[in-house]
Amino acid sequence: MQSHFFRIAVLGGDGIGPEVAASALQVLDAVGEKLTGVTLVYNEFPAGAGEFLKNGNPLPASTLEACRSADATLLGAMGLPDVRWPGGTEMAPQLDLREELDLFAGIRPIHLYNAAHTPLKGYQEGGIDLVIFRENTEGLFATRKNTWLKDAGEVSDRLVVTRRGAERIVRAAFQEARRRRKFVTLVDKANVLPSMAFFRMVFDHVAAEFPDVSAERIYVDAAALYLVQKPERFDVMVMENLFGDILSDLAAGIVGGMGMAPSADIGEKHGVFQPSHGSAPGIAGQGVANPIATILSAAMMLDWLPGAETTRGAHMIRRAVQQVCCSSANRTADLGGALTTRQMTERILEAL
Repeated sequence: MQSHFFRIAVLGGDGIGPEVAASALQVLDAVGEKLTGVTLVYNEFPAGAGEFLKNGNPLPASTLEACRSADATLLGAMGLPDVRWPGGTEMAPQLDLREELDLFAGIRPIHLYNAAHTPLKGYQEGGIDLVIFRENTEGLFATRKNTWLKDAGEVSDRLVVTRRGAERIVRAAFQEARRRRKFVTLVDKANVLPSMAFFRMVFDHVAAEFPDVSAERIYVDAAALYLVQKPERFDVMVMENLFGDILSDLAAGIVGGMGMAPSADIGEKHGVFQPSHGSAPGIAGQGVANPIATILSAAMMLDWLPGAETTRGAHMIRRAVQQVCCSSANRTADLGGALTTRQMTERILEAL
């Protein structure tokens, strides 16, 4: 069997980031022991608002280069609400990574592991199972670094949709649908915004390449409604950057919250894997953060790395999480339970 050696850059970041990243590394170590011909080597690097307070740069050049040269990057959480740029926006080195490494596909799986986790009525385990494909590098985030004068009478942002950007995220969504239930939903606002009408035109062009995959087109306001009323209708959803940012949080809320929402930011060459949640500084250091989103993000990382054994490892992690979550006794505070970060991690390790 071919041997695989993978270098993983680890960016713990801010708040609860280092805590949940440590849990994911424990699980990866346990899985790694069961895989044949796979070696995972971790190197930690500084990044985040805390790093800015220490050394004046939230994403040091050495950290960016480490992520660029690593086989994959595992990230905890970035940013602190009170640490902002002069223009008022939060420091977001995770967004810088997406742009610098051209991680155009923001992938947000949404899966219900326990009926007790959802505020919706009538859904059992697996009854909600969809994935959001968010365009990561343009959209309404395209001019996020623009500055403005304090005495300005008007400040505007520009929504950018390029043909190349739309084609590659839509094509990635259709390719994923072929591996799932063969159904893609475009979410846009094509009835109002010319950029969204353009996105829809590109979507229709790419959809013709996938005659075996069904497609629908709905407006973002209707998508928010349907996610609450009938989430089982969705398989793969694809959308612009800001719409994906908002709807992925809404979707996480129907399966237990941000602690149950993993994510991957993937490009042609690089991949960064992190929980969808933020740094939650209010609970940092208390040992109560839910590590599942980060652990499932680590599973996504194994899926992305080449080789049958890494795929098997990803399956092992998801199966262990499913086994633990099937018992309503296994819940951290965000899910209405009392397990600590360490206890939840230990139960997943036991399930492995």
